[in-house]
Amino acid sequence: ELVDQLTQTALTALGAISDGAAVEEWRVSWLGRRGQFTGLLRGLSGLDPDLRREVGGRANQAKNTLEEALARRTREIAQAELEASDRLDVTLPGRPIITGRLHPTTQIVREICQAFMAMGFSVVEGPEVELDHYNFEMLNIPSGHPARDMWNSLWVDYVNEAGEQPMLLRTHTSPMQARVMEAQEPPVRVVVPGKCYRYEATDATHEWHFYQVEGLAVAEGITFADLKGTLYEFARRVFGEDRQIRFRCDYFPFVEPGVDMSISNFRDPATGKRPINRDEDWIEIMGAGMVHPKVLAGVGYDPDRYTGFAFGMGPERIGMLKYGIDDIRHFYSNDVRFLRQF
Repeated sequence: ELVDQLTQTALTALGAISDGAAVEEWRVSWLGRRGQFTGLLRGLSGLDPDLRREVGGRANQAKNTLEEALARRTREIAQAELEASDRLDVTLPGRPIITGRLHPTTQIVREICQAFMAMGFSVVEGPEVELDHYNFEMLNIPSGHPARDMWNSLWVDYVNEAGEQPMLLRTHTSPMQARVMEAQEPPVRVVVPGKCYRYEATDATHEWHFYQVEGLAVAEGITFADLKGTLYEFARRVFGEDRQIRFRCDYFPFVEPGVDMSISNFRDPATGKRPINRDEDWIEIMGAGMVHPKVLAGVGYDPDRYTGFAFGMGPERIGMLKYGIDDIRHFYSNDVRFLRQF
């Protein structure tokens, strides 16, 4: 009976409370460490075991009832205070929600891929841990060839039975040329985006890890004119309709002839400003060329029947030119001030 009386008295007192401060006082008085119900539970130790079990169960049940009533009354008082308050202006705008967005590298990679997809290319991806066989040998760069010095490779610490290190972090996405051609017969038209790794110092224009987009087209009758037309259309889609392109001879072991491609950056006669904030008339953006006959023969294609072209570019460098970014390290510095601009 004492438990029931205390419970009813506590509920009556709680129902008469109308502000938050009084609710807290009620909680301390009844359910606090020195509260009346807590004292009742502590006094059970002196009772007969059977009676202690019965009274203790009823007391715990009553305490749970009071705790539920306290939570309910707290919500009611908070709601009443909110409704009575004249300081809440429901016409004020809500707090801005910070939305996520794609990383600038991801954005430019997708833009590049979409430009080539519109010309009929498919997008494929390959492994970042690559075999020496595909990274070099299938691309006309045999073991000991001086051209390997062009890529500062990061080799995987694994030695096979022949005492060789056959695996490395890929230095470019070009290995997918051989993998794709091995897997299908011509015609082939693919672009390969992916991350590459090189053991080199970082500075404003170099990173040890970066993205690359490789392109490959192989079929009967493909000529250098097809390469020029494809890359010209790409430059117009990414950099603007008025963009011009220029090719100059260059060397890459897996293409012959090889070229580097630059885009125009002439001053506007009216304003004197350049499209890209660099004091150069031509800016190199990628390497390209006609697929070397040895590469075609290595995957089982007849080089007398099929020809093709390949190209490769760095999306971060494309983004630097397009958006006026002066340091490639910004892309991977995780500086929110930089990332929020895209």
